[in-house]
Formats: sequence, structure tokens, C-alpha cells
Amino acid sequence: MARPPLPPFSLASAEHKVRLAEDAWNSREPERIAQAYSPESQWRNRSEFLIGRPAIIEFLTRKWARELDYRLIKQLWAFSDDRIAVRFAYEWHDSSGQWFRAYGNENWEFDPEGLMRRRIASINDLAITEHERRFHWPLGRRPDEHPSLSDLDL
Repeated sequence: MARPPLPPFSLASAEHKVRLAEDAWNSREPERIAQAYSPESQWRNRSEFLIGRPAIIEFLTRKWARELDYRLIKQLWAFSDDRIAVRFAYEWHDSSGQWFRAYGNENWEFDPEGLMRRRIASINDLAITEHERRFHWPLGRRPDEHPSLSDLDL
């Protein structure tokens, strides 16, 4: 099943694809998110290597059991015909109440149907205080009027 926007990407379609991905990840619904990836999608996330939708679902389920009150912003960095690079930041806290901001970059490669066949993510975590948090919208989709990463100087 096709997942528009489809490659080759334009600036507008690449930005739209990034926002769709951000919205999906902010839903924190692993099964929904996994549908955007090809059945044999290959991931590198930090030091984990995953292949396929079942592994993606298991990874995301485990992730959000640990990363509580997760809120994410993605921003287009670059694109070509079938590839998109994004930078992102997300905030979360652990079960002890310690807040973190994770910073990272992702490289995405898409098949002709618009499914992501490869995701390579490099991520660093920074412990922050609750006072240092910048992402305060209600859980779920980031409101359109909320500042971007560039607007927040992140």
C-alpha cells in the first residue's frame, strides 16, 4: 500500500513527509507507526539494529515504556529523490522523574511506494531539569503554532 507523499520528493513533499512522521511518532502507537516502514525495513537506532515491522513494533513498545511523556519535533535538513535527512529533538522523563532532551539526526531512504526502507538514527541524550523543558503541548500531535526546532534555537 502506498504512503504518500511518494518519491521523488520536492521541498514541499519532503516537509510534509517529515511532519507526518513527527505526528505518527507523537501518537506513540507502535502498530500505526510501523505501517510507514517497508515490511523488511532496516533500522539503526543508536546501537540497535532492527529488521522488519515486528522488530520496529517491539522496539517502540519498549521505548515508550521507558521514555514517559514523550514529545518530539522533527525538522527537514536535506532531501533528494528518494532520501530525506532530518534533525530532531524530543523530551521525556524516566520512572524516577528525571527529564531528558534527546538530540539527533536521521537518514531515511524510501521505496517507490513511499515506505521507509532504511532509517539510520544517531541520538544523544542530555539530562535536563523540568524547568529546562521546552516542549509543553498536551501529549499527542504538536500544535501547528508551536515553535520549530529552529525557532527554539535547538
